Amino acid sequence: MAEQTKYVLDEADLPTQWYNVIPDLPEPPPPPLHPGTREPVGPDDLAPLFPQALIAQEVATDRYVDIPEEVREVYRLWRPSPLYRARRLERVLGTPARIYYKYEGVSPVGSHKPNTAVPQAFYNAAEGVRRLTTETGAGQWGSALAFACAQYGLECEVWQVRASYDQKPYRKLMMETFGATVHPSPSELTESGRAILKQHPDSTGSLGIAISEAVEQAAQDPDARYALGSVLNHVLLHQTVIGEEALKQFELAGDTPDVLVGCTGGGSNFGGLAFPFLREKLAGRMDPVIRAVEPAACPSLTRGKYAYDFGDTAGLTPLLKMHTLGHEFIPDPIHAGGLRYHGMSPLISHIHELGLIEAIAIGQQECFAAGVRFARSEGIIPAPEPTHALAACIREALRCKETGEEKVILTALCGHAHLDLPAYGAYLAGDMVDDELSEATLEASLATLP
Repeated sequence: MAEQTKYVLDEADLPTQWYNVIPDLPEPPPPPLHPGTREPVGPDDLAPLFPQALIAQEVATDRYVDIPEEVREVYRLWRPSPLYRARRLERVLGTPARIYYKYEGVSPVGSHKPNTAVPQAFYNAAEGVRRLTTETGAGQWGSALAFACAQYGLECEVWQVRASYDQKPYRKLMMETFGATVHPSPSELTESGRAILKQHPDSTGSLGIAISEAVEQAAQDPDARYALGSVLNHVLLHQTVIGEEALKQFELAGDTPDVLVGCTGGGSNFGGLAFPFLREKLAGRMDPVIRAVEPAACPSLTRGKYAYDFGDTAGLTPLLKMHTLGHEFIPDPIHAGGLRYHGMSPLISHIHELGLIEAIAIGQQECFAAGVRFARSEGIIPAPEPTHALAACIREALRCKETGEEKVILTALCGHAHLDLPAYGAYLAGDMVDDELSEATLEASLATLP
């Protein structure tokens, strides 16, 4: 009898609640501050950007939040997502470790992003919002929000980081197919964009700049709101369906993870997988090492400063206490566009400060080598973002090979690379380089902290 490699839940196992990790932490995270008064922001401060339901989730103190049936109805298009045991990769590596990956590439847009895009669109539509604005890097988030807006009859306007807009033209076409309007960022359409282009006419853009443009547009239109694909508490909350399903699937597998690894840019994929397992760890039911992996070119957790900073380049957002490289930092145009963000989720930053998770940074050549190795053994070409987690998984598996330990490793394969193949082309052609962030550049950027 063949060994089982795929663990699939029934539709009845689709989570009915999202998990809020904050009540289980030893201490709550620091609050966002108003950029003018430096006082904690209240619901009224966030109302121009978000519907009341999402504001309530952003500051929620309940451990669980019910998932509306209208959201679960859309979730059923692809959830529950499968958990795989990477037996072929294990054999290629010659490791005694057992490697599992939770595969989010089965969603309509090929990534984990609809887990939050769908509820965000739902709550906005329920409160009478007509249009959502947003930013996107690689285009995974923009595609997800465009899809979600189509489900609830909303207009969607996306500012895509110029580097990714040029590198990934098919993402733009996917967004437009779902009905979105897409602009390269920085653009001439906003004051924020024009200010950047005046200083840097050839700017490749950043998520911070694109956020400024999307926020500026939303704040000026009473019928519009802003949607964010990562970083904020309510976004990470929605993503916990990943970890909740994975816990049930590990029961089917009769296994328990010793090491949990996730890629981190803003933190939504990592938090979505890790938080339910962190709950189990804090309760003493398991004890996995939880490891965040980020790009060496944009290392907010490993080299950034834990400080209050703006979430965007123009300084339009509240001040967030987070690991940051400085809101004016513009990372090199690496291929993992979804990880090119100057700051880390305040919640993940806080959990890192508490010593509950660890973090490492890896260069993109090692990551793409891991992606190719995974594709040739497991048959899925990973998006550039999760190749960071796969590289860390392979490092851990090879350590097990040296020591003989039979560790259980879990990661989230948060998307496929069917629209990111030019990045693999650059790697296979030998044209990819590792851009290390210099200390001088980092110091100059951190000098801009408010």
